[in-house]
Amino acid sequence: MDFWAYSLAGLVVGVIVGLTGVGGGSLMTPLLVLFGGVPPVTAVGTDLLHAALSKVGGVWVYARRGSVDWRLVGRLAAGSLPACLICLALIHYAVRDARVVSSAISHFLGFALILTALATVFRESIWRWARGRRPENARPPHFGWFAITGAAIGTLVTVSSVGAGAIGVTALMLLVPALRTTAIVGSDLAHAVPLTLVAGLGHASAGAVDWTLLGSLLAGSLPGVWLGSQLSHRIPDRALRIVLGGILVLVGGKLAV
Repeated sequence: MDFWAYSLAGLVVGVIVGLTGVGGGSLMTPLLVLFGGVPPVTAVGTDLLHAALSKVGGVWVYARRGSVDWRLVGRLAAGSLPACLICLALIHYAVRDARVVSSAISHFLGFALILTALATVFRESIWRWARGRRPENARPPHFGWFAITGAAIGTLVTVSSVGAGAIGVTALMLLVPALRTTAIVGSDLAHAVPLTLVAGLGHASAGAVDWTLLGSLLAGSLPGVWLGSQLSHRIPDRALRIVLGGILVLVGGKLAV
């Protein structure tokens, strides 16, 4: 694939992200691995930086509207960033066999995609269940639950570049179901930026980022996200998420097996 082919892929993924809100990692990384022939480690590292740079504008918008709970972001980061650094050390320094790393990342990516598909399709049902179990005046869970959740998300994101979007939002819906939707999405987005940036820079320090590829993806995805957000009110969200979930299960199954 050449520059324009990758830019077109970025545009398509950006439109889907704008329509559904599902993170680009669950779409872009398997696309690069399966159809672009990009090594899994490079695909993950490149897409992590792509995610960090493309989400900064969204965080700024949510923060201006007061839709980011920074204390919540800090609690998640207390678990996710240490987990991210540990995973980076294991991937690039503890395991010396590149084939073992590539195989492990491919399998990990497959399972992460299946989890993302489930979180995407059943998000509303999960939220209704969580709100029914926890009254609005209930005290937030202990700090440790947020740190453990952050560590799980940090591991998923660092190894597969998947998990900061649909899985992160679903986790927050389970932890703080009384929080309004915009605050959940904004807080998840604000947590995703430093996590994907640290993970992406960690991969880059080990030479696992293709900078030319990163530029071509951004050239397509940035206008794609804007276009998708403009069209989002014209396409039934539920139907689109079901179709997207089916695609993620098929792709995830191919990578995991």
